[in-house]
Amino acid sequence: MAFRGKEMMKKILKKVGEKNLAPGVKDSLKKCIPDSKVVMNRAKRGIFAGRHIQFGNRVSEDGGNKSRRSWKPNVQGKRLFSYILDRHIRVKVTTHALRCIDKAGGIDEYLLKTPYHKMDTEMGLFWKAKIEKLYEELGNMEAVFFSPEDEAKFEEGFRELKLSEREARREFRRQMYGGLSEHKQDEEGTEGDQVTDEGEGISHDVREQLVANS
Repeated sequence: MAFRGKEMMKKILKKVGEKNLAPGVKDSLKKCIPDSKVVMNRAKRGIFAGRHIQFGNRVSEDGGNKSRRSWKPNVQGKRLFSYILDRHIRVKVTTHALRCIDKAGGIDEYLLKTPYHKMDTEMGLFWKAKIEKLYEELGNMEAVFFSPEDEAKFEEGFRELKLSEREARREFRRQMYGGLSEHKQDEEGTEGDQVTDEGEGISHDVREQLVANS
């Protein structure tokens, strides 16, 4: 039913890689995941935002008899869009985690703003470490800014490219459908010639019979 924090740390380091972690993340992970940390087993496959199985008693109305019971969190399967990855992430989340994600402004912002000690699932820690690394690499990239004149030239070039593609498609369609129409006209012409020849032959035979009878 449960696994301990040391095993969780090993799995996260194996998935992300120690070299890919941002500086100081490994130490903060060790502080946030003590060895006695016990987490629900299925939480490895989702983001639960602190909501796990709760245990208590079911009390009868008549005699007040108590029997053990549990409350499971409301888990939903969702597709959440990540801007840094430029794709949807299919993940199991609780309704509480969905509200937290909406309040933060997206899955990326939620993972960046939430501290490590609140990401108490293996999947949450894995995605948080990965997205932090991607944003760090994005911050180290050099940004190039173009002047308005250069941007106008780029837009004009894209327009000309689109127009040339359209013209090429139209020309290809003209050639393809024009050849088909000429072929059909030739076939219709040959069929018409055959019909006229047959008609002339019949009229000639009829003419000869009329001459013989006369």
